[in-house]
Amino acid sequence: MREILHVQGGQCGNQIGSKFWEVVCDEHGIDSTGRYTGTSDLQLERVNVYYNEASCGRSFRPDNFVFGQSGAGNNWAKGHYTEGAELIDSVLDVVRKEAENCDCLQGFQVCHSLGGGTGSGMGTLLISKIREEYPDRMMLTFSVFPSPKVSDTVVEPYNATLSVHQLVENADECMVLDNEALYDICFRTLKLTTPCWAESSSAQDRSREGATSCGHLADREEGCCCRVAATHCPPVCPETATCHQRVLTTAAQKEGRSRAEDSFLLVEEYWAV
Repeated sequence: MREILHVQGGQCGNQIGSKFWEVVCDEHGIDSTGRYTGTSDLQLERVNVYYNEASCGRSFRPDNFVFGQSGAGNNWAKGHYTEGAELIDSVLDVVRKEAENCDCLQGFQVCHSLGGGTGSGMGTLLISKIREEYPDRMMLTFSVFPSPKVSDTVVEPYNATLSVHQLVENADECMVLDNEALYDICFRTLKLTTPCWAESSSAQDRSREGATSCGHLADREEGCCCRVAATHCPPVCPETATCHQRVLTTAAQKEGRSRAEDSFLLVEEYWAV
């Protein structure tokens, strides 16, 4: 069985991760105590992708929880270099232990946010460390992007900007979860006047479960993280990128812009595509 190792970090990452496990447990007929209560054999056919048998009688192993004395305080640098760096070795020990217990590990999936400090700073640090130790495994992230309409702190855009660079370098698949779009769904579709994190998480847990359903549900066509990435991530055309660069360089020379401004326009156009 090709296992997927799930990691969640930060306040937002643990909240959306808990909702994800509620949906997956319901799909496989597993209750909150970790016992199978389903009625179909198909629910157990690919259950080993996310689950393994244990005698502790709980859904999660207690020694797989890693805590810190304090949070990152919505500061990407504290999560990436100071507070998070002190915990990263403990987290990697748990990741190695679970990876060694897998028969055929196909990849990792990480739930985190890009607006806070722990999910963005320590989350991207963990992704880079996992990429160094397991370069041949897929890295899938469920990243919650901040929005100015539902922002809690003023430094969320800075945290997201610093995190995106790490995701581009180390993640194979990045499932973007937009906070503003989630709240629009709660207001317009679900008709909720004051949505909380539980409603916004419920609006996205089905999308996360659907993105991985081909790997752990028996009634879906069997697939893996590599196949999902090949289906959803279009290849970059080098000729198109070169053509854009030539056009922008020519325009920069005519208008007297610097190379730095020209590079910013190239990146902006590339992300817009």
